[in-house]
Amino acid sequence: MTTAVMKAPTKPRAPSKTRARRQAVLWGWLFLVPLVVLFTAFSLWPIIASWGYAFFDWDGVGPPEVFVGLDNFREALNSSAFWNAFWNSFFFSLGALFVELPAALCLAMLLNNTLLRGRTFYRLAIFLPVVSTTAVIGLVIAVLLAPVGGVVNEVLLTIGFVDRPINFLGNPDIALPTLVVVDIWKGFGITLIYWLAALQTVPKDLYEAAKLDGAGARQQLANITVPVIMPIAVVILLLTFQRSLNTFDLVQAVTGGGPVFSTDVLPTYIYRYAFDANIAAPRYGFACAVGVIFGVFTLIITLLQGPLLAGRLKRSAQ
Repeated sequence: MTTAVMKAPTKPRAPSKTRARRQAVLWGWLFLVPLVVLFTAFSLWPIIASWGYAFFDWDGVGPPEVFVGLDNFREALNSSAFWNAFWNSFFFSLGALFVELPAALCLAMLLNNTLLRGRTFYRLAIFLPVVSTTAVIGLVIAVLLAPVGGVVNEVLLTIGFVDRPINFLGNPDIALPTLVVVDIWKGFGITLIYWLAALQTVPKDLYEAAKLDGAGARQQLANITVPVIMPIAVVILLLTFQRSLNTFDLVQAVTGGGPVFSTDVLPTYIYRYAFDANIAAPRYGFACAVGVIFGVFTLIITLLQGPLLAGRLKRSAQ
């Protein structure tokens, strides 16, 4: 009589670590596909295409056919209107670097104090303009600064600071500084957040040791805070500079580049030649050439930050 041998059921083999790792990498790439497609379609391809269109006299209809070589670049560089927009853009950057950066740092040091009551509310209030729609802010600013019925002029007239209304946005001499102040106010919150993040990287132990050694607030600032946050400060400077160059939405919403192009910046200059309905025919090729010049200028400034950043990092490591 034979007895049947019962075999224990075999457990399914677990996937190997190599196979699991490959699957994880594959899923990672699959999740990146939508991002790569969108980035290529809406960022990378327009950049590449603009370089090609810059060498054509093209109105945006049909394929570009009239090749003009470097004529668009020569016309832009020889145009007084281009350099007016260029220096106006640079003026926005000066305001951001020499007013917004140091002011935001001083306020960040105050809000970084744990003894300050309501500091979270203050941070939120200062950051609110950053997340507000620029078009809405532009309309509100235009109403507030209006020469007739504007709140700002009414207050100035009431306290006797001026004897007649000031046309903040209609006077070519003061329209640009007015917009620079508004741009600083709108971007102040994000610069403040940058500085707060930098200040919170400073170890508290250093301050405590400095206090034990008898160091005052100024000595702590000069010998601890500034050296520690300096590498991050260079990055903040770069980010603030790049943001200050992209002032299209504010200028377009408030003045449209006027009056008499006194507030015209490179983004509005490009927009006018590419999309403005008031011109006889769009000049996409010329607008692309100006965009390329603008991009190269921004790239050069960015690359110049590299050695400065490396030098600061080396000094801080020492």
